[in-house]
Amino acid sequence: MTDNELLLAISDMIDKKIEPVTAAIRVMQSDIDAINQKVTSVGLKLENETNHNIQLLAENHINLVDKLNQAIRVTDKTLLYEVQVSTLKSKVEYLEKEVAEIKNHIA
Repeated sequence: MTDNELLLAISDMIDKKIEPVTAAIRVMQSDIDAINQKVTSVGLKLENETNHNIQLLAENHINLVDKLNQAIRVTDKTLLYEVQVSTLKSKVEYLEKEVAEIKNHIA
């Protein structure tokens, strides 16, 4: 066997030994491509849906806070009116007693 023939034989053996490794690398590359597609899909979903939904929740939260603040103002006013009515009731009762006493002195 000549040197050339030996080199060709060695080259063939190396090719045969490398072939399964090359096939495994192709499978891994295919898997990596599939994973990249899934990651891209998840990223797009996150951008398009999740971020949009978070924005909607934030806007609705702001609306709810505004409504709550309005309700608190109304409640505060109601409490203020209740105090004023209570004070006025006390004054009316006092004045009614005064008027009754004056009527008793006149009569």
